[in-house]
Amino acid sequence: MRTKMRLLGFRGAAVKPLNEEAAAELGAELLGEALVFGVGGLCLYLEYLRQAGQSRRREEHLEQTLSDLRQGLERLQSDLDQLRAQ
Repeated sequence: MRTKMRLLGFRGAAVKPLNEEAAAELGAELLGEALVFGVGGLCLYLEYLRQAGQSRRREEHLEQTLSDLRQGLERLQSDLDQLRAQ
C-alpha cells in the first residue's frame, strides 16, 4: 500500500496496515500491471529495432544502386572518350 501511495504521489502519508488478503490482492494487481507495461515496452522496443533495420537496409540498397549508376556512367564516359578518339 505504501508503494501504491508513493506511485500516486502521496509522500509521508500514514497508511494503516492492510489485512493479508487485501495486501495479496493489491500485490497481484501491481505485479500484473508491471507485467503488462513491461510487455508493452518490450513490444515498442522490438518494433523500433525492426523499423531501424528496415531503414538501414533501404539506405544500403539506395547506396548500392547509386554506386552502380556511378560506375555505369564512368564506363559510358570512357566508351564515349574512346569513340571520340577514333
